[in-house]
Amino acid sequence: MMIATVEARGGGYRYIPGVSQYSAGVAALPGFSLERVRFADPVPMKEGFARAAEIIKAAGRPLTAFCACELRSPAPFTESGFKIFNGEYTGYLSQWGITTNGANPVARSNVCPKLDPPSVPGFHAFSFTVLASNAPSSFIISGSGEAPEGKSNYREHAVRLGDTGPAAMKDKAMWVLGEMERRMSAFGGTWSTLTGVQLYTVHDIHPFLESELAKRGAMRNGLTWHFNRPPVIDLEYEMDCRRVFSERVVDVGDAIHRNDIGA
Repeated sequence: MMIATVEARGGGYRYIPGVSQYSAGVAALPGFSLERVRFADPVPMKEGFARAAEIIKAAGRPLTAFCACELRSPAPFTESGFKIFNGEYTGYLSQWGITTNGANPVARSNVCPKLDPPSVPGFHAFSFTVLASNAPSSFIISGSGEAPEGKSNYREHAVRLGDTGPAAMKDKAMWVLGEMERRMSAFGGTWSTLTGVQLYTVHDIHPFLESELAKRGAMRNGLTWHFNRPPVIDLEYEMDCRRVFSERVVDVGDAIHRNDIGA
């Protein structure tokens, strides 16, 4: 079944409607392209939004061009704690005029490093749209753990809840891989079109690395495995993916280094 998308107001992109805290994915409209900016170290939420605003404005773009972010949190949240965090996060988007009538077009991943976690939630990376005539299509798929979104909670709907054995982790991975494929289909995307695939778990993925990841094509351009947990207690496996041709890294001294990886 075709997944409907909606054009974001004043953003230069369209999105897959999701839940109140994020959309399921975004894609640049014709005449635009997505650009990803990664911070060399996590930046606390308030500062991250401020630095993102500076970068977006320096590119001559409105704040409504902000279309995706990758967050890092100290540890997985309880269900109630996650709701509180999401309220703080979406408050910034509301101030920027991005969310309207409860609709949130911004794609997101939010995961928790097991080693050397940040002391407070903050930014790992963000993306925004830039003007680009004749640019190849670009899109970002939001992170998904092994439970459907939009339910009353995650715990009651998680795949193989509480089981982290090899067979259970494979089942979790298969569910998430299927969700990535479903979301990509809204933008005509497949594993072969991607420029980046990221996986987040602290459990062993080797039993299904070849059969489920490599054979699908998810590792065609390599796989970035972050030793991170999903953002909610009891979720164990998450992925996101993207087709983005311009990426840059911002170091702590605010120097910006561009890495164009194709066109």
